[in-house]
Amino acid sequence: MGVLSSRPRVGPWVDPPRQDGRRFVVTGASSGVGLMTARILAHRGAHVVLAVRDVAKGEQVAASIGGSSEVRRLDVADLSSVRAFAAEVGSVDVLVNNAGVMGLPFARSVDGFELQLATNHLGHFALANLLLPRIGDRVVVVSSRAHHTGDLDLSDLDWSRRGYQGYAAYAASKLANLLFLAELQRRLTAAGSTLRATGAHPGSTYTGITQSGGNPVLAWIGRHGHPLVGMPPWRGALPSVYAATMDVPGNTFVGPHALGEMYGWPTSVGRSRSALDPDLARRLWEASEAMTGVGFGL
Repeated sequence: MGVLSSRPRVGPWVDPPRQDGRRFVVTGASSGVGLMTARILAHRGAHVVLAVRDVAKGEQVAASIGGSSEVRRLDVADLSSVRAFAAEVGSVDVLVNNAGVMGLPFARSVDGFELQLATNHLGHFALANLLLPRIGDRVVVVSSRAHHTGDLDLSDLDWSRRGYQGYAAYAASKLANLLFLAELQRRLTAAGSTLRATGAHPGSTYTGITQSGGNPVLAWIGRHGHPLVGMPPWRGALPSVYAATMDVPGNTFVGPHALGEMYGWPTSVGRSRSALDPDLARRLWEASEAMTGVGFGL
C-alpha cells in the first residue's frame, strides 16, 4: 500500500502565476501532456524550449501554441543527443523532464540500455545533471501512479536475466523517477544549493502514450476507452505546471486530488514505500552515474 501525505482540500486551479522573463525546457513537448505543459507556460508569459525528437513536428507545435518558444532536437534515449542538447541550450530557469514511453516490447537504446529505462530515467538523469550549473530555479520530474507497482531490481536494471514484461519495466522506470527526485533534492540540499527538485504525475489522462505499448488489446482500450474516462491533456498537464511554477518545497510530488489520484486538481500527493527508501535512491543514483557517465552536476 502506498504511503500517503496529508492532502488539503483543493478546488479548481486553472490560473498559474505569470512567468514573464523565465525560460523553461520541456522534454517531449510535441504531444500529449508535454505539449499542453508547454502551451500553458507559453500562455503565462514564459519562453519555452520544446525539446523534441522530431524537429518538424516540434515546429508545427511551436506555431500552434502561441507565446514565445523555440524548438531544439533532443532524443532522451540517446546520451549523445542529451550531451549535445545540454551543451547548446544555454541557461534555463526550469527543466521539465516530461518525455516518456510506456509498455513497449523489449528493445535497447542506441547506448545498449533497456529502452524504457533509457527514455524515462537515464536520459533525464543525465540531462538534469548536465544542466544543473545553468538551471536557475528547479527540475521537475514527471512520474506516474504506476510507480506504486514498480519493482526496481538494481542487479538487473536492463532486464538481461529476468523475463521481460513491458508494463513492469514501465512501472520500474517510474519508480526510478521518484527515487531520482528524492536523491537529487538530498544532494542539492547537502550542497547548500537553493535549487529544488519537484515531481508530478498526470493521473488518468488521455494521451497517445496509452496506445504506444506492444499489447494490441491495451492499445485498443487506450484508443477507444480512455477518451471516455480519462482527463483531457490540458488537465493532465496541470500537476506538472503546478510543480514547475508554484512555491512548493523541494521533493514535493504533485498529482490530481481525487479518486485515487486519477482525476482532479493539483495537490501534494504521497508515494510508495519503495519511492521513500533513501538507500535504494542512493544506490540507483550510483548505478545511473555508472551507466550514463554523468555525475552530480554541482
